[in-house]
Amino acid sequence: MVRDLAVSCGKKVEFSTEGEETELDRGLLEAIKGPMTHLLRNAVDHGIEDPSERRAQGKPETGSLKLRAFHEGGQVIIVIVDDGGGINVSRVRSLAVERGLITKAQAHKLSDQDVSQLIFLPGFSTKAKDVSNLSGRGVGMDVVRSNIEKIGGSVALESVRGVGTTISVRIPLTLAIMPSLMVWSGATRFAIPQANLVELVHVPAAKVASAIEMVQDTPVYRLRGRLLPVVTLGSELKLGDARVPSSMSGIELVILSSDDRTFALVVDDVGDTIEIVVKPLGRELHGLSIYAGATIMGDGGVSLILDINGLARRAGVMSGSILVQDLEDTRDTSEALDENAESLLVLRVGMDRRVAMPVASVVRLLEAPESAVEFSGKREVLQVEGAIVPLLRLADALEVPDAESRDTLSVVLCRQAGRLVGLVATHVHDIVSTVVQVDRVSPRRGIVGSVVVEGRVTLLLDVPDLLRAEGISLVEAQAEEEGIA
Repeated sequence: MVRDLAVSCGKKVEFSTEGEETELDRGLLEAIKGPMTHLLRNAVDHGIEDPSERRAQGKPETGSLKLRAFHEGGQVIIVIVDDGGGINVSRVRSLAVERGLITKAQAHKLSDQDVSQLIFLPGFSTKAKDVSNLSGRGVGMDVVRSNIEKIGGSVALESVRGVGTTISVRIPLTLAIMPSLMVWSGATRFAIPQANLVELVHVPAAKVASAIEMVQDTPVYRLRGRLLPVVTLGSELKLGDARVPSSMSGIELVILSSDDRTFALVVDDVGDTIEIVVKPLGRELHGLSIYAGATIMGDGGVSLILDINGLARRAGVMSGSILVQDLEDTRDTSEALDENAESLLVLRVGMDRRVAMPVASVVRLLEAPESAVEFSGKREVLQVEGAIVPLLRLADALEVPDAESRDTLSVVLCRQAGRLVGLVATHVHDIVSTVVQVDRVSPRRGIVGSVVVEGRVTLLLDVPDLLRAEGISLVEAQAEEEGIA
């Protein structure tokens, strides 16, 4: 099929497979045949460029398309990788707005990764010409995702412009038996597929108030340096209010993974992990995207099986409406356990300059459209919850060329002398716990010195000194804030 498609498109494609010995339930093989065919067609028709275009980009004329299958965590993972042109994020964003799939305001808020996910929306296509018999044939990526999710699977997409695209499909080993964790919300029992389970966390009652933080009115839980959105099962299912519940014994958090997003689900109680027989929902209930099916328990009662992907989308975790910076886990566990370790927020400024600042001084991470920036005199400012926040672009302050043209700004809000100040970075990289050993040979004001973080030299910012060097008077700013208040 790939060879015939390549000839029809006038392209050269080298197709390779790996993991042919991976076994799968016969029913699942039939269920994924259509979606896999469509994904391979898309890779050839949409992904891999024409030979002349590849030559112009310095690539080999023959494109590479790989299909790999393997077992992992009780699931079968099927990965399709091509070295084509990748997804044109700017074009996807503009097409989605043009076709009314999202508003301009929503488009500004979405990250590049979130924009890539828009290709799964019904009716979306990046093909400039009419649909042919090569790829879509009138079937979109939304149908691929829905068909995979019907059998309890998920689809994740990663794309780098000019480098290629990787699509990962996760599916259960069988349609009949599914290892699941039983949880309760009130008196109602639910099953969570073990494939989506990362870990369980119990937060004692004395630590609930400090463990659950608020970021842009969204509750989050900090798990080993990673900010996870908190979703309350009872509120999402209309079984209780939207507040994070607390009890004399604390709260139970079920850490779940949905595609490439991780979030914490608050439940009232956690039971055992058991193997359940999956029963499909009736036709009348197919519109309930947060349920993957039902099962009959040993006591004769019926428990609904939660669809974690559907639950995440309903809660806003997948759509990007919860604007929480999902930071990667701290890399060096030994350093994180050191009592002298400090938590640093690592930022990228310009093309490759790395800077860091203490996490303790950071109030919030947010993304704001460039159009939201205003001026107070000659100073750029941003309105945040009614407060006027002065902005400092780190690329300008550090005299680093910022070659990237972006519609969305990554802003680090920090509080200095009682006033919020926004530092604009090119990219928020990570939160790292490390033992800070500063080389205090500093070339300029606003820099404490250099530290080695994750094996790379990183400038440690002196934020108050940097603000003074750039003419932002914290004393005046504090007085202005009190006057506004």
